[in-house]
Amino acid sequence: MPESCYNISPQPTTTDPSDDSWVSAEAPSDISGPVIFTLPSVPPTLLSSDANGTVFSLPIENIIEGDPSTAEPHDVRQVFVANRVAGTEGFSFKSHTGWYLSCDRSGVLSCTREAVGAEESWIVISDADVPGGFHVQSARERFVAVQGEEGKAVEIRGDAETMGFSTTVRIRMQARFKPRLKASRVQKAAEKISRKELEEMVGRTLGDEEVRTLKRARREGDFYEKMLDVKVKGKHDKFA
Repeated sequence: MPESCYNISPQPTTTDPSDDSWVSAEAPSDISGPVIFTLPSVPPTLLSSDANGTVFSLPIENIIEGDPSTAEPHDVRQVFVANRVAGTEGFSFKSHTGWYLSCDRSGVLSCTREAVGAEESWIVISDADVPGGFHVQSARERFVAVQGEEGKAVEIRGDAETMGFSTTVRIRMQARFKPRLKASRVQKAAEKISRKELEEMVGRTLGDEEVRTLKRARREGDFYEKMLDVKVKGKHDKFA
């Protein structure tokens, strides 16, 4: 599916805004930007919403050997945009229509609201026993859960009273929005430096081994110490 189908959120602040690969959220603090929810149905399906705001499940077409941690969307109806609700620990999830995922007092999920209120605010809780697993809790302290037997239609509701297998979802997100990956890329960008830049900093032509030493030091965090050593060596060589 074209990347433009997911362009329904603010642009990320990242060194690689063209990266549209999908990765797993590992903690609630990761969650931002376009996301998908892999439901604990058999087989796994994705939480989806149509143009009328109806919430339902869709089979996953992009998945490796049935592993829900590899799921990727193939339909814009499967994609929601996650944002923090200002001043709270909650999240809002906007569908491709621009309407927000909500849950009424009866536990019925829908995407028909154009603004965020209590019913459109969600708490995401990490599962202590399932790495990469989350529970999505409504303002009424009930959980999103799936119902239905294997091979039959999956019903999704928001009124489960306790956390369990039926409430454990996995959240996948675009890599460029994941804070830890963004920080890693910024760090890698900072580590990159050319021979010309190094020679300008040292004030002379460098040998291949000196360039390798300085680039390695830039990665390992002792760049300025090694730079001083190289400068001192250059002065000694000059007057030898």
